Amino acid sequence: MQNEEDISQNTVRNILTHDFVLGFLALFTFIVAYHTLIPTLPIFFVKLGSNEREIGMLVGIFGASSLGARLVVGSVLLKYSEKSIMMFGALLFAVTFLASIVLRPFWPFFAVRFFQGAAFACIDTAALAFIIKVTPLVNRGRAISYFVLAPPFSQAIAPSFGMFIINQYSFTVLFLICVGLSLCAFFFSWKLKGQKIVTPDKDTSAINYLFLDLKIVAPSIMNFLQNFAWGGIIAFLPLYAIKCGITNPGYFFSANAVMLIAGRALGGRILDTCNREKIIRTFIFTSMVAMVILAFSRTLPMFILVGLLWGTGGAFFFPASMAYALDYAGSSGGTAVGTFRALSDLGLALGPVLMGVIIPLAGYQIMFLCLALISLINLCYFQFYVRKRGQR
Repeated sequence: MQNEEDISQNTVRNILTHDFVLGFLALFTFIVAYHTLIPTLPIFFVKLGSNEREIGMLVGIFGASSLGARLVVGSVLLKYSEKSIMMFGALLFAVTFLASIVLRPFWPFFAVRFFQGAAFACIDTAALAFIIKVTPLVNRGRAISYFVLAPPFSQAIAPSFGMFIINQYSFTVLFLICVGLSLCAFFFSWKLKGQKIVTPDKDTSAINYLFLDLKIVAPSIMNFLQNFAWGGIIAFLPLYAIKCGITNPGYFFSANAVMLIAGRALGGRILDTCNREKIIRTFIFTSMVAMVILAFSRTLPMFILVGLLWGTGGAFFFPASMAYALDYAGSSGGTAVGTFRALSDLGLALGPVLMGVIIPLAGYQIMFLCLALISLINLCYFQFYVRKRGQR
């Protein structure tokens, strides 16, 4: 028993290095700024006079821009350091918030959202690639799980905080706060040392075409489908909740974040010891159930329940699927990470756009049931294609 405790403490020390902590803080402060926009931007767009289709475009362009930028960042990381890319992304994000204070019509703000997506791609892709590079291969699953605690920690406070700011003050104050948070991300990125460690890797065997690592595409489609559903949620759940009489939709995202934090903090060891295929199957199914319940939810407790269920699925699905995809492809370089995250962003981009078309035709309930169907398709895709292909 003592040996197991020593091994566990050793593992934590190997993961929680100086660079890991600084990288985590850089991503955390950046993501806080991003998450304040999740419940507030749809409301902001409605006040500007945008309809559901325009809101879907403004939310979706973020993901589309991030998708394209990730493919470029993955390739650029072969020449430039992760630290440099993270600093650039943080500065660009700060500039977009300053522009948001001035620009109001649809197309200028469309351009702002485009550059916000590019900034997000820079810091998120570079930070993940950096952590994977400085972490021993044997601890990869747990390291990813701990590192991606940054989004749920920020999600636990940022959406509700963002709603509080716009209710008590204004969108201008909110955007200025986001500028400050972006500059904090720049500072933490600047303090990174970037010391490398030697880990077994097979990057030289990866099949690359332009900016893509083709070997990682098949397992990455799972994240595309999962994020397709998530994109629909973040774009339209706030409006649906307000329609149901709920004044602060941020509680859904806070509940989601609580389960993400609990699952990734307490279950990190599971990702390095349990069968990742079982983890992926279980939590795709959990996400599907959450969408079915959401379609029939009308009260705050029901929304919170759905947030808890979706958070449980996301807590384990993302780190497990990413570690699985990197092992599946035999690569952990910037191009592999960029390809994986680009397909995730494609889901975020298409989800709001296509769901924005469905809502005027069929309503919110049918839209959420469509997202449940997407999760079912994802489960079948993994079970009958990805898993069997990987075994061969």
